[in-house]
Amino acid sequence: MNIIRAARAVLHVTDLEKSKAFYEALGFVETYADDHAVYYRGLEEHVHHSLVLKKKRRPAVECISFKVMSEEDLDHLADLYERAGFSVIWIEKGKEMGMGRTLRVQDLSGLPIEFFAEMESKERLLQRYDLYKGAKVQRIDHFNCQVTDVKQVAHFFQETLGFKCSEYTVDDSENLWAIWLHRKPNVHDIAIMNGKGPRLHHIGFWVKDAMNIIDACDILAALGYGDQIERGPGRHGLSNAFFLYLRDPDGHRIELYNGDYLTSDPDFKPIRWHLNDSMRQTFWGHAAPDSWFEEASEVLDVKTGKKIPLQEPKLQQKKPEFMI
Repeated sequence: MNIIRAARAVLHVTDLEKSKAFYEALGFVETYADDHAVYYRGLEEHVHHSLVLKKKRRPAVECISFKVMSEEDLDHLADLYERAGFSVIWIEKGKEMGMGRTLRVQDLSGLPIEFFAEMESKERLLQRYDLYKGAKVQRIDHFNCQVTDVKQVAHFFQETLGFKCSEYTVDDSENLWAIWLHRKPNVHDIAIMNGKGPRLHHIGFWVKDAMNIIDACDILAALGYGDQIERGPGRHGLSNAFFLYLRDPDGHRIELYNGDYLTSDPDFKPIRWHLNDSMRQTFWGHAAPDSWFEEASEVLDVKTGKKIPLQEPKLQQKKPEFMI
């Protein structure tokens, strides 16, 4: 099968109007909205959406989604997951706004993952500079997830789904603590971290430059969202990203992100980091708050719509020693 990239996320929010005000302050482009949901895309995206907010009683993650090359890839993936004993459902074309036929699976970590080949096209607004506002969000970039067994999940993504590793983190015993995996040629489409799970830690959205992130801080503070800036601005050692982490009105974490690098060469060698390397998480900038380590969004069962019970990680969860 040919998985192309991280493509969309569907989040449940409790107050749609509050959520809309927040995301529009960041500069997302509204494709469609009604009393039940809103569909957003970035300025350079030519598709219907990359982020869906659905009004529900409780905040949660309905799915994270990857685009594949063809309908045949969807059939191949369905067969693969069914033979492996995972929960699989099909959503027919048109049932999800703007979407073709989609496949949803509960992967071995419990994450609700979606695959699709077709999405309705929309006008790309890359050169409509008169419409730029907020952080000038350009496109979705990646997902970061917490799981209980990083080694097991990473093996499946690499050996079965064909993802490649760009960077990884190990502890003193060389246990795999976190891994950054990609299909498109940058640092990651999905990162998998050790932690209580399954949970979605954050969704990363790409912006053009560091000043877009600084502008976003000024705008958010002026609009009364200053307390929702959780971490940053700063630079990660891992990935080299210039970052800003935000919490939306329901606590879903959003990263504004740029500054990573090309990973397309077949002889690219993954970069190894030690868990306690002080420059791994924060090349420069303030230390991450406890909430960044402890809090994340819970995920839903693809068949029942109920929250997946959380489990403790296989490796003892702890903050890096240099931060204690």
